[in-house]
Amino acid sequence: MASHRFCDGVVRRDFLKIGAVGSLVSLPQFLRLSHAGAVGSGPDQRGRAQAAIFVNLGGGPSHLDTFDLKPEGPSEIRGEFKPIETTASGMAICEYLPKLAQVAQFFSIVRGVSHSLAAHELGTKYLNTGNRPLPSLEFPGYGAVVSKELGSPDDLPPFVAIPNTPQVAGYLGIRYAPLSTTSTPRPGQPFRVRGIGLGQGLTVSEIEKRHDLLRRLDRTFDAIENDSDLIGGLDEFSRRAYEIIRSPRSREAFDISKESPAISGLFGTTPFSQSCLLATRLIESGVRFVTVSLGGWDTHQNNFPKLKDTLLPDLDHGLAGLFSALAAKGLWETTTVFVTGEFGRTPKINARGGRDHYPRAMTCLMGGGGIAGGRVVGASDASGAGPADGKGYAPDDLAATFYHTLGIDPAKEYQTPTGRPVAIVRNGSIIKDLLA
Repeated sequence: MASHRFCDGVVRRDFLKIGAVGSLVSLPQFLRLSHAGAVGSGPDQRGRAQAAIFVNLGGGPSHLDTFDLKPEGPSEIRGEFKPIETTASGMAICEYLPKLAQVAQFFSIVRGVSHSLAAHELGTKYLNTGNRPLPSLEFPGYGAVVSKELGSPDDLPPFVAIPNTPQVAGYLGIRYAPLSTTSTPRPGQPFRVRGIGLGQGLTVSEIEKRHDLLRRLDRTFDAIENDSDLIGGLDEFSRRAYEIIRSPRSREAFDISKESPAISGLFGTTPFSQSCLLATRLIESGVRFVTVSLGGWDTHQNNFPKLKDTLLPDLDHGLAGLFSALAAKGLWETTTVFVTGEFGRTPKINARGGRDHYPRAMTCLMGGGGIAGGRVVGASDASGAGPADGKGYAPDDLAATFYHTLGIDPAKEYQTPTGRPVAIVRNGSIIKDLLA
């Protein structure tokens, strides 16, 4: 997996390490930490969605060259790209997103999203939690909250990151951290995640023999177990790991080679496209939350060649395939999709043919799970320098809306390890115009 060094010197992997915990330890160890699905109740009647896919565009995509073009602006602002019409009336997007233009009925664009954090890591934390970062508190990412609230079947991890994610469990504790694949699938090839696939010649029968031996050994230490909450939890986590390993559903969920040609043909062959395919397969299998990452959007120079030649075609094929596959599988109404970077780019093109960090204006996509399709909600001003109404939407508002679609009350309070009550989203209002 390629890593991306941002302009501020931060390597993307530096703040993804915690998210990769699931692949750096054995599956039983991961489950002891994640306690996946053991707590939390199902969604209430306010949300349609039962699962979610979060697409992280690391680096900060240019809103002006993707979903909020300014064709009437001066050349130093409008750039090189032209808008094209979509299947949704009144929605125009970049000409290098033709596949997305044909499936615009599945998503809505949120323009005029605005905040003030221009550093990659801080902006990423904000957009991956819905809470403005604090030095005194690590907020949980979306996947951790969804895992806690919705749970999952015993034989599936609730939160999977492909290949990794900046989202962390935060004050909820590492038990809600993601299982990161640390790699991406290849077209037509089985995809195995360390600890789930039975590699090195192992069979389910051999795993069962080992499990039986461990169970007999555990009984030897019953007296110790009664005196230790930590040891007392091992039986549960070992059982959960055993259920995942021996479950055909779990192993097959990660095997994109078993996907039908009608579905796999909707996607390109790039790692991002294949990751989007895997995400739909995992959701179909019962995984509650999947993140997919596509980095490289930190375009301080050569913005237009990078977007035109690689980033936009990759995004176009992967996202269009994702939307279409969810619809074909009958999962669109029960899966919320949220696509975002950490900020937008400067309206004025710099001397190197690029655009710089710009959090005052950005765009996001949302769809499925009770989100209306084919809408443009909000707007930026004539130069894309800020919200047209002077206020716009904050990442907190996106978070409140996202949780609402899943039946999770964004105002619900959790207790931190020190006993401090903290709302899931501290500030933020549901964007009603996004709801179907």
